[in-house]
Amino acid sequence: MSYLNPSTVTLIGIPGLQHVQFWIGFLFLAVCLVALLGNIFLLIIIPTERRLHQPMYIFLAVLAATDLGLCVAIAPKMLAIFWFGSCSIAFDACLAQLFFIHTLQGMESGILLAMAFDRYVAICNPLRHKSILTPFVLVWMVLVVAIRATVLVGILPILLKRLQFFHSVVIAHSYCEHMAVVKLAAEDVHVNKSYGLFVAFAILGFDMIFVFISYILIFQTVFHLPQKEARLKAFNTCTAHIFVFLEFYILAFFSFFSHRFGHVLPYMHILLSTIYLLVPPALNPIVYGLKSKEICRRVTQILILKADTQQ
Repeated sequence: MSYLNPSTVTLIGIPGLQHVQFWIGFLFLAVCLVALLGNIFLLIIIPTERRLHQPMYIFLAVLAATDLGLCVAIAPKMLAIFWFGSCSIAFDACLAQLFFIHTLQGMESGILLAMAFDRYVAICNPLRHKSILTPFVLVWMVLVVAIRATVLVGILPILLKRLQFFHSVVIAHSYCEHMAVVKLAAEDVHVNKSYGLFVAFAILGFDMIFVFISYILIFQTVFHLPQKEARLKAFNTCTAHIFVFLEFYILAFFSFFSHRFGHVLPYMHILLSTIYLLVPPALNPIVYGLKSKEICRRVTQILILKADTQQ
C-alpha cells in the first residue's frame, strides 16, 4: 500500500514502550522544566550583570536561547503523544518541526565551536583577547552560525516535500526527524540520504574537528606554563566547556550513526535521541552555573531577594 502526498503523518512515540511512555513523559517533563528554568535564569542574569558582558558569557546566552528553542520545538508534541495519544501531525507541521530541531542542533554545535575559539584566544593569546573578540566579531560569529544552520538544514524539508509516494505514514519516533521521514518514502531517496550526510558532516563534523584542534593548541599552551597554579587555573576555565562539548558530540554521533548504520533496538534509539536533545539543555546551565562564580553569586542574590520579599 502506498500513500500519495499524505496530508498528515502519525508519530507513535517510543516503539515497544507505548505501555509505559505515559510515565516516561513525567521524566522528560522534569528534564524540560529544569532546562527551561536554568536557561531562562541565564538569559535574565547575563544581560543584566555587567561583569558577565564577556565573549564566553555572551556565547552562553546564545546557547541558552538555542536550548530553550529545542525544548519548545520538541516537548509539547512529544508530551501530547505520551499523555493524550495525540499522535497525528500535519505533514507540513512535521517538516517545520524537523527544520527547527535540526537548525537549532546545528546552531548549538556552532556556538560550542565559537566558545572553543574564545577559550583558545583567552589562553593562547590573552593580551589580544579583547581586540580579537570585539562586539562586532561576536555578532558576526553568531550570525554566521545561525545562517549556516538555517541555509544547510532548510534544504532538507524542501527535498522531502518533492517526494510524493510513501509506503507508510507512521513514524516510529516521538518527534519528526529527517531520516525517520526519509525512511517512509517509496521513491528513490539517495539524494535525501546523501544531502543529510553532507549536512551532518558540514556542521557537526566540521565543528568537532576544529574544537579538537582548539583544545590541542590550548593544552599545549597550558602544559608549557611555568607554574602549576597557572596551569590549573587555565585548565579550570575550560572544564565546563569540555564537559558540554563531550556530552553533546558523543550523544549526537551515536544518534546519527545508529539511525543510519546501526542495529540498535528502536526504543533504545528513540530514548537516546530524545535524551541527546533534551538533557544537554538541562545540564548546560547547571554545569556553567556551578563553574562560574559570577553566575552562582547572581543566582544566590536573586533567590535571597525573592525569599526576603516573601517573608
